[in-house]
Amino acid sequence: MISMQLWFVGVIVLFILLNAVKVLREYERGVVFRLGRLVGDRGPGLILLIPGIERMVKVSLRTVTMDVPPQDVITKDNVSVKVNAVVYLRVVDSSRAVVEVEDFLYATSQLSQTTLRSILGQFELDELLSERDSINEKLQIILDKHTDPWGIKVALVEVKHIDLPEEMKRAIAKQAEAERERRAKIIHAEGEMQASEKLAAAAKNLGKEPNAIQLRYLQTLVEVATENNSTTIFPVPIDLLKPFLDKKLS
Repeated sequence: MISMQLWFVGVIVLFILLNAVKVLREYERGVVFRLGRLVGDRGPGLILLIPGIERMVKVSLRTVTMDVPPQDVITKDNVSVKVNAVVYLRVVDSSRAVVEVEDFLYATSQLSQTTLRSILGQFELDELLSERDSINEKLQIILDKHTDPWGIKVALVEVKHIDLPEEMKRAIAKQAEAERERRAKIIHAEGEMQASEKLAAAAKNLGKEPNAIQLRYLQTLVEVATENNSTTIFPVPIDLLKPFLDKKLS
């Protein structure tokens, strides 16, 4: 009979110890409530609770990666796109994260979705595609401002993907193709301009000496002769034959 009582007392003591002794890891904190009132946070390591009087809520201080699902956004220039993002956050005040908001992860997720829609709607499509860094910074500042009373620090916000409608993709592709053609034509025109300037300078130099024109003409004939042609027809300037004609007439 006595042994049964001792065994029963031992089970009760063991149960009390299991509920009174808690071990928290380095990245964990325990928010302790005593009879419903906030006592503070404890940890890491070994902590003791008063069974039946104190209750602990465990909070992780590690950075949480939160995926924001795709949101329908209408840009400032009335283009409908789908945008998703990722938010990096962590708890900096475990007591406020438990007391000030019921579920800080769910609350931050909902706040991220609404903020993503409202902020991206203030930009035009070209700005969404080209000014990604400034948009990410603006989203981070706004989210961090709203989650600060909850003891949450939003460290980084990244817009991952912007899904465009098919007709908008085709329009952007046509615009890019037209831009490439415009640049090619400008480069070609600049090349023609430079070539014409060089040719004009060369013609001016050759015009100063008639014999230079003859030499250039003969050089051109040599270049033509190197081609695999069976017959080469070329005009002979009168200036080349003039010495022979003058000799014959004399």
